[in-house]
This record gives sequence, structure tokens and C-alpha cells, in this order.
Amino acid sequence: MKKVTMLFALVLMLMTQAACSQTVTTPVKANGRLSVDNGRVVNEHGNPPQLRGISMSWSIWQGQKYYNPEVISWLCTDFKASVIRVSMAVEPKGGYLQDSARQLQLITTVTDQAIRKGAYVLIDWHDHHANKNIDKARQFFAMMAKRYKGTPNVIYEIWNEPERVSWAVVKDYAVEIIKTIRKFDAENLIIVGSPHWDQDVDIASADPITGFKNIAYSFHFYASDPYHQQKLCNRANMAIKNKLPLFVTEWGVGEADGNGVFDKGKTDVWLKWLEDNRLSWTNWNVTDKNETTALLKPGAAISANWKEQHLTPAGIYIRLKLRSLNKTNNID
Repeated sequence: MKKVTMLFALVLMLMTQAACSQTVTTPVKANGRLSVDNGRVVNEHGNPPQLRGISMSWSIWQGQKYYNPEVISWLCTDFKASVIRVSMAVEPKGGYLQDSARQLQLITTVTDQAIRKGAYVLIDWHDHHANKNIDKARQFFAMMAKRYKGTPNVIYEIWNEPERVSWAVVKDYAVEIIKTIRKFDAENLIIVGSPHWDQDVDIASADPITGFKNIAYSFHFYASDPYHQQKLCNRANMAIKNKLPLFVTEWGVGEADGNGVFDKGKTDVWLKWLEDNRLSWTNWNVTDKNETTALLKPGAAISANWKEQHLTPAGIYIRLKLRSLNKTNNID
């Protein structure tokens, strides 16, 4: 009887260990609240988390139909995305300036689902002329900060791709929006843009924003674009050398217009650079538009559950990379 009891205890212990080994560890459980330390975005353990994920498309046009909980869940569980970027359209028809109620409903629905899945979520003011819409931006980010304060999943991206404006213009705008967010949310990461479509991070690194904690800067590139090769990479390398904390909130496998070629060799080079520098990133974009950087083929279901035949070459490539690189992302 004693041997039977000991055998039963051993079996029970092994079963318990097996169950524990299958415990779900979401990106947020693994990393906690993000912060900035010594020029790097770090997790609560002081290490760069290197989040890898997907950017939703503009929350209008074709991409709008994918702003639903089913798609967010699929991106987290099947693609193994650890961060989702929610790209709220601002100026175009149907965007926040024209239909704020509809945009708020879309953005909060998918943000809340990403939080439920344990992923990080970038709330992106997807605007090229945010300095002209600063009052609306203040209004929006005040609402978001009130709603999500204390929620470690949330990251605020306050200006997507400033165009041909000076760093002084971008910086002045950023300081105002940071002040607004910090009235309600003292801790969560805030990401600031830079001139020329988030490419002039070297200029920002020479005159960074001071007086606030947990501020990072977005850097964008398109891997196959002939103008986005070593010269652009050198700007980011200079920013890193100057200890400017970077987060690649948007990059695509094609060219800057969303189309062009998909050069796998060039894309692999950029992806290696991201890995070598342990930079977090979101890939552009979830839509079924007939263009190079779209992850879905035309007509892909709005309820997700996509098979390989529903994905574009970009979609197949990014999914495989995410599933390979995000091995510790066990969302289910």
C-alpha cells in the first residue's frame, strides 16, 4: 500500500508540473509595465521586451471592417502578435474630425480586446498634420488616458508620421499632448513622432524632449524602398548611439506608398537589424487592399480564421516570422 501511495503521489506531482508548464504567459504578464531607462524601452525587469506585432490599417476605407474582436484575437493567438497598433484615422472623410463617436467605438473595441488577450496595444493618432488638430488631439488623448490609466498594456502614439515640418514643430506639439496625458496617466509609455514620416530620428536625438519620463520615439521604414536603405538606417543608428529610445511603430515589406516590390533579401536585412538592436515593432498592415504591404488577399473574412490561401506573400512572411520569433507568446 505504501508503494502504491508513493506512486500515486509521484504521478500527481508529474501531472501538476505538466499543467504548470502549460500555463499561459501573455506578453503583458511576462513584461509588465514598460518604461524608458538609459535610452532604451525596457520591461519591468529592466530588459528590452522586443515586442513584435501587427499594425491595423487606417480605421476607415477597407481596413475598417477588420476592427473587431475576432480579428484582434486571431492576430494574438494565430499570428502570435505581442503588440497591436490601432491606427485611428483623423483627417480623411469618416475619421475622428468628422465622426468622433464612430472612431472612438472602433478604437476602444479593439483596444479592449487586445487588453483581454494580454497583448500590448499602441493607440495611434494616425494623422500627418497633427499640429493643425491639436485641440482635438488633446481631447482624444485625455479620454484615452482617463480610460486606460493604470493599464500596463496601453501605449500612446501621439502623431503618426509628421510630414515636412521642423523638429521644433513636432516637439512643441508633443510636449502639449504629453502634458495632457500625464494629467491622468503618469506612467504609461508615450511615443513621439519625428519629421519626414518618422525618419529624422537623428535630428530628434540631438534635441530630445526633457522633463517627462517614459517617452520614446517612432521610427518608420519600408524595407524594399530604394530610399529606405543604409542611409536611412544610419539615421536610426545615430539616434541609438545618442541614446534616443526607439520603437518601430510602422514598417512594411514593400515601398513607402504601400505598393512596389517585396524584396525578401532587403526585408531580411532590416529584420536582422531590428533583432540585433532588440527594437519593438509593428508591421503594416491588416487590410485586404490589392497592394504589396497588405497582409490579406481581397475578400479575406472579416471574422479572421484565415488560412494560408487568404494571406498575401507579405502576410505569409510576417506570420511565419512572428510565430518563429515570438516563441514565448502563449496567448490562447
